[in-house]
Amino acid sequence: MQVTFLGTGGAVPTTRRNTSGLLLRRDGERLLFDCGEGTQRQMMRFSTGFTVSHVFLTHLHGDHVLGLPGLCQTLDFNDREEPLAIHTPPGTRSTVENLVGVTGARLGYPIRVSDAQPGGVVLRKNEYEVRAFATDHRTQSVGYALIEDDRKGRFDREHAEELGVPEGPKFSRLHRGETVELDDDTVIEPEQVVGPPRPGRRIVYTGDTRPTGATVEAATDADLLVHEATFADDRAERAAQTGHSTAIQAAELANRAGAKRLALTHISSRYAGDASQLDREAREIAECEAFVAEDGQAIDVPYPGAE
Repeated sequence: MQVTFLGTGGAVPTTRRNTSGLLLRRDGERLLFDCGEGTQRQMMRFSTGFTVSHVFLTHLHGDHVLGLPGLCQTLDFNDREEPLAIHTPPGTRSTVENLVGVTGARLGYPIRVSDAQPGGVVLRKNEYEVRAFATDHRTQSVGYALIEDDRKGRFDREHAEELGVPEGPKFSRLHRGETVELDDDTVIEPEQVVGPPRPGRRIVYTGDTRPTGATVEAATDADLLVHEATFADDRAERAAQTGHSTAIQAAELANRAGAKRLALTHISSRYAGDASQLDREAREIAECEAFVAEDGQAIDVPYPGAE
C-alpha cells in the first residue's frame, strides 16, 4: 500500500503546494481522496496513473473539488468505459452531479455519486472497507478511514512437519482454518499450527476539520493518520474560527488515538516558503513519527509488525 500526496496546500495554492488531493494505491487499485484544482496535472507530474476507481470527497469547498470536472473529462478523453464512483458528504450529491456536468459534455462512462454517511461503510471490498466519520468544519463534511480485514495467522510449517503433516494440500487446508486427518487417523486442528489473526492496516484522512473525538475513534491505532494542520499554534484562535486545526492539535489527537505515523497537510499559504514551524511544533508533541507532507511525496504503509 502506498500513499502519494498530490496536494498539501490550503485554500490558496502556491508554487510549492497544490490544493488538496491524495492518491492511495492498494494492490493495483487507486483511490483518490479529494480533488482540488490541478489534481489531474499532479497525477501526471507524479506518475500515479489515472485508473482511479473511487473518489472520496471530504467537503465541497473549492480547494477540495474544483479539479473534479477536469479529471472526469480527461478520463473520458482516455476512452474510459468503467464506472467512476464518487462519494460525498450527505446532502451534497446533487451539487457534485452538477459540478461534474458543468461543461455540458456527455461522458462516455457512467458516474455514480452517493452520500457518505458518517459512521457508515462507504465502500466494502474483499479485504478492506472505507468508512466515513464525522468531522467539524464550516460546512457539511466527513473524513474517511480505510480499514483492512484481519489477516490469517502465521502458518508454523516446522511444527506442522513435526506433527506429521505432509507438505502439500493439507498445509493450505490448515491455513484456511480446516481440520485435516493424517494417514494414521491423527486429527490436526488449525490452531495447532496457525497463529492468531494479524491486524490489517488502517489509513485515516481527515480533510478540513477542527480536532474531534470522532477522528480519534476513527484513527485508533492507525498506521497512518493524514490530518490537516492549516496553522501554527500562534494562530490557534484563527484555526478555531475557520474550522481548522493547528499542528500541535493534530499531534495531540494522534497521541490520543495511538496513531503510528502522522502526516500534516492543508498547509496555509502563510507558510508558503517555510513550514518548519509546523513541523517542529508537531514533532515536539507527537509520540509517533510526524512530518509535514510535501507535494509528490510517496510513502509506503507496511503491515503492522512487518520487519
